[in-house]
Amino acid sequence: MKRLLLTGFEPFLDFSINPTMKIVEELEGEEVGPYIITSKVLSVDFELAGKQLVKYIDENKPDAIISLGLAGGRYKITPERVAINVNHGLADNNGHSPMDEVIQAEGPDGLFSTLPISLMVSQLINNGLPAEISNTAGTYLCNHVMYQALYYTKSKNLSIPAGFIHIPASHELAIKHGRIPSWSHEDLKKAIIICIKSLMNS
Repeated sequence: MKRLLLTGFEPFLDFSINPTMKIVEELEGEEVGPYIITSKVLSVDFELAGKQLVKYIDENKPDAIISLGLAGGRYKITPERVAINVNHGLADNNGHSPMDEVIQAEGPDGLFSTLPISLMVSQLINNGLPAEISNTAGTYLCNHVMYQALYYTKSKNLSIPAGFIHIPASHELAIKHGRIPSWSHEDLKKAIIICIKSLMNS
């Protein structure tokens, strides 16, 4: 079977729960279409996250890479179109708060997702799940990881789909956090499975 590397993040900032962590842990070892899933949870750390992802790519030699991130406040599943070559934002879990840092000195200003993001969105909508393409992954760890994955696969001439999907908060997180839109865990997980299946038809 083909191998899919699926990553999520640990909790961060004032989000005491990260639904991406739960999703990837539950999908570890599952078969979705032609893919068997290898799941990894990345550190919310600008120094570590990209290195961890590259290590997992080298170790597992996946045929596709999907990274997940929480977008607390968004109410749709949003595959990201582009990652930009900058770290900038609030402190990570190690206390580092970057300002206008370049991710890769020799890298281009931006790199586009190689996932079938338009197909993912249409498949999600056809299954009754709100979705749209996002044109900004921000400048925090989600953008960082997306850029690192695309830069690495491009630099190594790996012709595999790779990219990033932001998801809304889970009900569990919304109860703890307060006034943010939320989805059931079951629907969030269903949405990611639909996105993975979209790889088969791209």
